[in-house]
Amino acid sequence: MRSPIYVAIDTPDLAKAQHLAGQVRHHVGGLKLGLEFFCAHGHHGVHEMMKFELPIFLDLKLHDIPNTVAKAVQALHLLEPAILTVHAGGGRAMLEDAKAAAGVNTKVVAVTVLTSLDDGDLLDIGVGGKAGDQVRRLADLAQSAGLDGIVCSGEEVAMAKAAWHDGFFVVPGVRPAGGALGDQKRAVTPRHALDNGASILVVGRPISLAENPDLAAREIEATL
Repeated sequence: MRSPIYVAIDTPDLAKAQHLAGQVRHHVGGLKLGLEFFCAHGHHGVHEMMKFELPIFLDLKLHDIPNTVAKAVQALHLLEPAILTVHAGGGRAMLEDAKAAAGVNTKVVAVTVLTSLDDGDLLDIGVGGKAGDQVRRLADLAQSAGLDGIVCSGEEVAMAKAAWHDGFFVVPGVRPAGGALGDQKRAVTPRHALDNGASILVVGRPISLAENPDLAAREIEATL
């Protein structure tokens, strides 16, 4: 079975991205390409990364009016990513239109609350209550809108899984035991996230910034 680990390739440097993918390709299940990469290289860059024959997770977090998001998703059809993200905060119509516009082989998942945010950050933007409460609300919205799943932290994935048994749950910001948190405020270990119901784990800096990325990927994989 393919590894649930997707390595986050968040760099505008194509050569660096290719080198990292080449190093870890045998011990990860897919490649997550984020905004930094896509803004620098667009479709061409994605095509280049597809040569590693790993599923592509295009993490663009689309968030705009429904028509604009639908047209953006349609513009990605030739890439046919395995996974594509939109923001749940865009509302029901946007979520429905994004899913309707996606290719049949693309899972559309909604970002709930970024793992760099905590309860205080949510209060700053006018969202009261706990992060978990907001994740629950947005997960319910994504499910009712017909999406494939959500992106949430490892702290909330068990709750989401209990309410959405066949959902697809992306957990980013995971950190190995004892690893530096960086800008992640709601991080858990890869094993904890997987045990709680994660479908895939997004791992960035613990692999990409490691002295030996392949070894780092293998060590994380061994804990699963």
